[in-house]
Amino acid sequence: MKVLVFGATGMVGHGVLRECLLADDVSEVLSIGRAPLPVAHPKLTSLVRPDLADLSDLEAVLRGVDACFFCLGVSSLGMDEATYRGLTHDLTLSIAATLARASPQACFVYVSGAGTDSSEQGARMWARVKGRTENALLRLPFRSAFMFRPGAIQPLHGARSKVGWIHAFYVVLGPLLALLRRLWPRQVLSTEVIGQAMLAAARRPGGHEVVEAAGIHALSLGGGHAA
Repeated sequence: MKVLVFGATGMVGHGVLRECLLADDVSEVLSIGRAPLPVAHPKLTSLVRPDLADLSDLEAVLRGVDACFFCLGVSSLGMDEATYRGLTHDLTLSIAATLARASPQACFVYVSGAGTDSSEQGARMWARVKGRTENALLRLPFRSAFMFRPGAIQPLHGARSKVGWIHAFYVVLGPLLALLRRLWPRQVLSTEVIGQAMLAAARRPGGHEVVEAAGIHALSLGGGHAA
């Protein structure tokens, strides 16, 4: 597979990238992001773009992609809805629409979040925006599309959040998260599990689905999933 990764410098993206580089059936990984990657690998090509809003000039590069793992995201803390929508819905759909034109045969996996509001009508701003983003992505003409909704995540293998307070949260609660994951592995996921589940989704012939934490865990084991 030729895999495209957005957000590989973030916590989830780091874990996803690691699993892609380890996978025998991934022959090529293209990372597109705003910052260079701190890793080199024979499979890996890193393309740095300060502005990701318009990738139309890269359609030739985006042809032949088998899977796109979209791990870009920002916290809504302190943002108004218009700003958060621009960084979450508008940016994601601009990139996804360009990829759909270049590689409609691709599987598109979007990292959303637990509590996302598919009705787009709920009280929580971030959940409405995420729901609107998911719904729009599911309408695009990809071979398959999976909206991943993880909740608690344990970072492994050097993965860390780029947001200071979130990183501090994981440092303080790291031992507790490890314990919780042993007790409830279907609800508390690791970055490794999420990456393995994304690859499992990409290997499927089709499907347009929302996948909650338990389903992500099931996919990582190579099985089906419960929404």
